[in-house]
Parts: sequence; C-alpha cells; structure tokens
Amino acid sequence: MGADELSKGDKRREAIMQEIKRQGKITVQEIIDTFHCSEATARRDLDLLVKKGGLFRSLGGVRLDTVSIELPFNEKRELLLLEKEAIAEKAASMVEPGDIVGLTGGTTTFLIARHLKRHRHITVVTNAVNIAMELADSGVQIVLTGGVMRSNSFELCGPLAEKIVDSLNIGKMFMGVDGITAEHGLTTFSEQEADIARLMIKRSIQTIAVFDRTKVGRTSLFSAAPLSTVSACITDAPVGGSVADMLGRLGVPVHVAGADQTRG
Repeated sequence: MGADELSKGDKRREAIMQEIKRQGKITVQEIIDTFHCSEATARRDLDLLVKKGGLFRSLGGVRLDTVSIELPFNEKRELLLLEKEAIAEKAASMVEPGDIVGLTGGTTTFLIARHLKRHRHITVVTNAVNIAMELADSGVQIVLTGGVMRSNSFELCGPLAEKIVDSLNIGKMFMGVDGITAEHGLTTFSEQEADIARLMIKRSIQTIAVFDRTKVGRTSLFSAAPLSTVSACITDAPVGGSVADMLGRLGVPVHVAGADQTRG
C-alpha cells in the first residue's frame, strides 16, 4: 500500500507541476479543488516541488521561477500557451505585404512565425534556427543570421551573427523578453542574446516588445534595451505599476491581445 500511495503522490505532483507550467502558478486552494486532496497534502506537495527548484513561494501558493532559472524552449513553450497564441495573432495582424520583419528567439516569437506563414510578400530576419525552420515550407523569404547556437533558445549569437545583422535593415522587429521593468527595461537570461537583440533594435525602424503578464515587473540578468527604444508592446493583460507609468510617459502604446483596447 505504501508503494501505491507513493505512486499516487508522484502522479499528483507531476500533474500539479504540469498545471504550474501551463499557467505559471497555482494556489493551495486550486490544488485542493482540482485534485480533491486535503490542505495538508496540498501544502506538502508544494513543499516537495519547491525543494526540487524552479518554483518560488507566492501568496497562497507557488509561482514558476522563470526569471532566475532559464527553462529549455520545449518547456517554456507550454507556459501560458493560449495567452501567447493571442499575442502572436495580434502581432501577425500588424504585418503588411512588403514588410521586413525581425524576430528574436523565444516561444512567443516562434508562435508569431507560425502565424506569418499565411502572409505573402514579406521577409523575416531572425537569429533563431527553429523559427527559420518553421517558416521553411512557407512562401516567406527568410534571412537567418550565422553564429553559435544556444541550445536553450535555438538562437544564433556571437560576432558572426552581429556582423550579419549590422548590415541589414529591418522594418518591424518583434522582440521576446524574459523580464520588463521601468528601471531595467527589456531583460534576458543571456548576455549574448541581449547583445544581438540590442543590435537588431538598432537596425529596426520599429521595435515591438511581446511578452505575457508574468514578465511584467520582473528583471532577468542582462539588460537588452531601455523602454525608450520600444515603439509598442503586445501582452495578454493590462500592464500596471511603474512599467505602465513609464510606458505612458514615453507614449508607448500597449496592445492587450484578445481585448479591444490599446493603452498608451
């Protein structure tokens, strides 16, 4: 019976972790309601999951620690998938025939690429190998930079990538971020990714930051660019706090995907 109970517990905690990855967080009450267990069991499960790493405590539950720990692409792509799909659809709707579109690496920008497969007469510039492969069977012209690939993000970085980007002219650049704050601007896990993103911003007419609500108010290790370099933002929920104040002062519009509203 002990082995059976352990097996049930392991399965329940695995299911809890999948739910955390799907929505970015979970509360004790949600565990009780979803898995029909006691509060003591729910709290014990969270304690065990937190000890494994990648989670931190929040009011009444836990959150996925997506800022201090970089998850592999295939794990991150499942987080807030519906919200990212809405952001991607909104971003793709802003692309017009003749546009030269820049896409940094990331799960949201990867979904933007999927939506762009339906577009014609556009060029996509990217430093992400998986984005280029996603567009390979479409009618989209692709410019893929060279460089050394980071396995967690499939992004090509380094001097070779930077040399190629520095010779290009990009119209609308959609940039994924790991964090966004008023003080530190757009931030990312990798110094190399921050460097290539900074150069892509420099070579672009417009820079549009794309991020889900979990990135707002959170700072990752390396700053890529201040908010003053951003032309617009696309997210899945209204932005508040100091980030909203700063974007408002800069006159940067914030498009809330799935909602008929634009702030800024």
